[in-house]
Amino acid sequence: MTENQFDDIDLSAAAVDPEADAIVDDALDIDSAAEAIAADEATHDEAEVTAEHDDAADAPAAPEEDPYAEFKKELRRKPGNWYVVHSYAGYEKKVKTNIENRVLAMNMQDDIFEVAVPLEDIVDIKNGQRKLITRVRVPSYVLVRMNLNEDSWSTVRHTPGVTGFVGNAHNPIPLSHQDAFDMLKTEAPIEGARSAGGLKTAGKRDITVTTDFEVGETVGIKEGAFAGLQGTIHEIHLDSGKLSIFINVFGRDTAVEFTFSQVEKQ
Repeated sequence: MTENQFDDIDLSAAAVDPEADAIVDDALDIDSAAEAIAADEATHDEAEVTAEHDDAADAPAAPEEDPYAEFKKELRRKPGNWYVVHSYAGYEKKVKTNIENRVLAMNMQDDIFEVAVPLEDIVDIKNGQRKLITRVRVPSYVLVRMNLNEDSWSTVRHTPGVTGFVGNAHNPIPLSHQDAFDMLKTEAPIEGARSAGGLKTAGKRDITVTTDFEVGETVGIKEGAFAGLQGTIHEIHLDSGKLSIFINVFGRDTAVEFTFSQVEKQ
């Protein structure tokens, strides 16, 4: 390290520690040895406090915990690969049962391990009324985790309700781990799953919220101080289950929050 580099370090240290410099300046005016020692200790302590403060400020923020981390590990640990088969829309659960029964009947448990129909929970809000619906996430498709060979292919392909494998009919390509996760993640148990319009699903699937209200729509107020008036929807907050609505008050539009149940379509 060159002398100039040492000078640069000293200058930068002085720039970031002005309080420590002030203590050093005071120490230069002290005559007694005892006071000089005390000043030196104070300088050292102040410098340590400043350094600790700087280290804390520079420390990287803790990474956000992935709620699906364990589920991803489990997917990778399981034997076999995930394949996708076509079925008839509305018959996905029936086809799942048919495949599982056929696996048992054909004694194929060593090669066909799991059959899944990914589901999702939807809170459908219409006219202020919430309705929880569980529906098939990817209609007309069923996922099968298996070791692909002639017997396992035949067992699945000739199951009633299965119309074929996705991809090459006789040599289907398995899903990547990421694709399998994307399709199956709604089946992962999530502790403290987010609230959806007042409904919480701790330990269950996350919830998606849909509503037939639209921004810019004129609605009627059913309850509260503004009952009987009309307003225009300004914002829709699905997570909290509330609407921000412009109400004309004394000739001016004022944004007021209402729950879905407090308003109705016109």
